[in-house]
Amino acid sequence: MAILIIDVGSSSVRALVMTSENALRTHAIAKRDYQFDTHSTIDASQLRQWVEDCIDEVFRQPALPRIHAVGMATFVGNLLGVDENNHPTTPVLTYADNRSSQSAQILSTQVDTSAVHARTGCRVHTAYHPAKLHWLYQTMPDDIQKTACWLDFATYCYRTWFERDVPCSYSIASWSGLLNRASLTWDGDWLSYLGISEQQLPNLADYNNTQQGLSAPYAHRWSTLCDVPFYLAVGDGAGANIGSGGISPDRPVVTIGTTAAIRIITDELSALHPALWSYRIDTHRHLVGGSTNEGGNIFAWAKKTFHLVNHHLDDALLHSEPASHGLTVLPLLAGERSPNYHESAKGTIHGLTLHTTPLQIVHALLESVGLRLRLILDAMDTASDFVLAGGGALYQSKAWGQILADCLDRPLYILAEREVTAQGVYYLIEPSQMPMQARYERQIFPRKQYIQQYNHLLEQEQALYNSLYKKG
Repeated sequence: MAILIIDVGSSSVRALVMTSENALRTHAIAKRDYQFDTHSTIDASQLRQWVEDCIDEVFRQPALPRIHAVGMATFVGNLLGVDENNHPTTPVLTYADNRSSQSAQILSTQVDTSAVHARTGCRVHTAYHPAKLHWLYQTMPDDIQKTACWLDFATYCYRTWFERDVPCSYSIASWSGLLNRASLTWDGDWLSYLGISEQQLPNLADYNNTQQGLSAPYAHRWSTLCDVPFYLAVGDGAGANIGSGGISPDRPVVTIGTTAAIRIITDELSALHPALWSYRIDTHRHLVGGSTNEGGNIFAWAKKTFHLVNHHLDDALLHSEPASHGLTVLPLLAGERSPNYHESAKGTIHGLTLHTTPLQIVHALLESVGLRLRLILDAMDTASDFVLAGGGALYQSKAWGQILADCLDRPLYILAEREVTAQGVYYLIEPSQMPMQARYERQIFPRKQYIQQYNHLLEQEQALYNSLYKKG
């Protein structure tokens, strides 16, 4: 069965056609790269245009198999307002937009944050909708007045293509911080506090609530998709875990792309550690884990700042003695999500001397990202003795894979499949095609002789963090 998959990531849009013949095969792919603006927002109409351009490009490619279904995954924690005609009244505000920091602090003093976390699976933080909506209502009254509904980007696209009120999936909604994770309804306590009605939010449904019958302009533009079922979008993290083979509590998956996350899938609605979030895949499955604002962006920043060449740098990092740089680093250049959710935290490098080299700084930065992921893994308390791993940053650097294995003190199985998010969407639509075990291209084992050094370095980083952000 051939499925068109739309993958809207935080740095690129891709459209792929995949089929399964014992293993997934990609027949066509189109891509558009982009960047968020300085506020970590992006114009909704422009982003939708790039999505549509990618679909157009796929259909121009020869020998394309007949499409039987369409699936979609998007970066999540995104919010935009639309008017009664589904025209955007705001840009797409992403998880990385931290202008609502003051609103998050206000909300944290006025609501029971533990109860919020238990109900929604999300902390009070700038990455989620409550703080963003509170900030928007305070700072952009003109935009608010024009806004009839608050949507995510995927639902906005579907409503444009079908010209009707398409629902939002539980998966996408769970990343908003507004979904009650037990009842799978919009959280009444938050709506009452924020002064928002359910009519200002989309209806909710599972991802398999398919939509058919494109509106006339799109039926003409994509004639082969006229009566093809479109599955509701899911969060990219949900797709990545499914596509990586991380389908049970004992199969944690770490993904390092622009940012980083480590997660498990479970059928249980359980109490949450404060460091973790709990999102939804569907009505039965939960995605539990933590994410950081730092990942490949840290490596890219360091290479650009110090004018380093990737190949020589990777060799030098592989031969660097672990935890030998004398630096204590908090890699919070874009604020903090897991494990402490301090939206105003800043990056810190402590211990610099006149003899510190750029290589040592880069080494310390990568180790610090690995150790923060270890804090999340420890909070997850999974029984697994290995971690499945993928993401562009790991594929581009063998050194970082070794550093991460050392920091997590677990063997890493580096996945062979690069398009794990798209692959996960395929398996959600065609679960019978999911293999029993994910393919991986190599294993990386932790070097046990360095575990004490990393334990000590983690203690130093925690002490530095506490001195800066947990005073009194």
